Amino acid sequence: MPLSRLSTIGLSRRNRLIVYYLFALGVLVAGLVVAYNAIMLRFEGVDQSIFASLEFVIQTMTTTGYGQDASEWSHPVTLVFVAVTNISTIVIGFFTLRLIVIPLFTGAEVDLDNRLTPKEDHVVVCEYRRDSEVLLDELTELGVDYVLIASDQADARRLSDDGYSAIHGSPQAAETFERASIDTARAVITDAGDANVNTILTVRSVRPDVETIALTDEDEKRAVLSTVGAGTVLSPRDVLGRRLADKVLSTFGVELTDTIDLDGDLEVAEIPIDNDSRLVGRRIRDSKIREETGANVIGAWVDGDLELPPDPNTVIRSNTVLVVSGAHETLEAFSDFTRPFRDGRNDRAVVVGYGEVGRAAAAELRESGIETVTVDTKERDRVDVVGDATDRETLIEADVESADAVIVGLPDDSSALLTIALVRSLDPDVEILARVSDTDATRKALSAGADYVLSVPRVSARMVARELRGEDIPAPANQIRLVRVSAGAFAGTTLAGSRIYERTGCRVIAIGDEAGLSGQIDPQRPLSGDEQLVVAGTDKAVQQFLTTFDASPVE
Repeated sequence: MPLSRLSTIGLSRRNRLIVYYLFALGVLVAGLVVAYNAIMLRFEGVDQSIFASLEFVIQTMTTTGYGQDASEWSHPVTLVFVAVTNISTIVIGFFTLRLIVIPLFTGAEVDLDNRLTPKEDHVVVCEYRRDSEVLLDELTELGVDYVLIASDQADARRLSDDGYSAIHGSPQAAETFERASIDTARAVITDAGDANVNTILTVRSVRPDVETIALTDEDEKRAVLSTVGAGTVLSPRDVLGRRLADKVLSTFGVELTDTIDLDGDLEVAEIPIDNDSRLVGRRIRDSKIREETGANVIGAWVDGDLELPPDPNTVIRSNTVLVVSGAHETLEAFSDFTRPFRDGRNDRAVVVGYGEVGRAAAAELRESGIETVTVDTKERDRVDVVGDATDRETLIEADVESADAVIVGLPDDSSALLTIALVRSLDPDVEILARVSDTDATRKALSAGADYVLSVPRVSARMVARELRGEDIPAPANQIRLVRVSAGAFAGTTLAGSRIYERTGCRVIAIGDEAGLSGQIDPQRPLSGDEQLVVAGTDKAVQQFLTTFDASPVE
């Protein structure tokens, strides 16, 4: 392969440098072997094999000796050649140690830029503060290349060592963006807090036309960021809070608003099963969901794991989240069907923690006419109970025992887990919905007694992904990913014959043709290739589907 093509095959800058160096070293060794062989023949009259000359060069370069030929050297040309070879050996040794040996055994590397592969049509991410790994993994699963700029050198080194494309630098310096190849980037994402404005202005000075996405959780900053040049401003905690409130509203039967509209009469929803729902304790095959509501159960989240499709023998428990599809009225009927018997309760919610998440959730509930009690450690406007939610007495004062739902929006995961457990001990039947700051805390929250959990990093990453690939992420706060693709790869076969689930873990939940989109799927129906398929799965499974079948999302 020509060396000029190395930049096109995905090697990092450092690895390309190593390849160049090894190639040059090989050429040098070959040249020295041929030259020494010729010198020995012409000037010393020794006709030796090319392999003997190779032995001399290797011995010299590795400093293991060359004594067997010393008695033959007498001509000045030979002696000069030997001296030059010895000097070149010293220089090569230094380069080999610095470029290969030291980084290999110590991980020492001065410039993280050297690890970057060539970038084009990528995303530059600045100072992402909501668990960088979650966002970068999301981008990778979507097939979106990126460069992360981190002002903290230790963070940059850690991420780079873990295989992420990260460099150290200031996102307020034009030179940093040049190193991140902003001239060929498709977008810039900034989550630099108070430095967002400075970052956006720097981006505009370097590349005025690039798409810029800013993240903030401060209401007063949104207009400012738009004014200085942010094309899109996202508020993940606000979205997360409203999402949790929507789940409460669906339980109360006020309105089913948190569905994914696929097309026309077909929607998808994730509906958590409350502790005292009539479905708890039933197997999915015995639930009569289809018979009673017309809804199709296409998946189930059980203890944080997605079953797609669910095992018919799976026992529905509290905190199980069922993924269903159907017309909107069908999903409303399903929501009513799963709703627990109220026993005289009066649609009352308690919101614990009045930060960005709590304020958004409480506002959504109040707008829908739900009686809402708020709890926070600080006395502020619209906080009803001031106190520590990890204190049992504070929760009793908020009267969580008479609440129908409790939203735990505390920023600290340890406090959130303790609060969830305390609420569950006070009322075994109340619906508990929670946010966590660490994605890994999702399972712990479910184990502590929560019915539904969303993580800030995951929702944030989904929102960014939706901006970059909107057709892939219809609803960023949903835990399931949907993608619409052409059926061209399946022309002449059937869904059963394509073995989509076996090969990727995804499921086709709808097929679109001239007649429209339908959730009624015949796995034995021959596909012409002109149809569109709606595929559902986890992020990883959907990306596996796109890769396996060389498919691309369509509008």
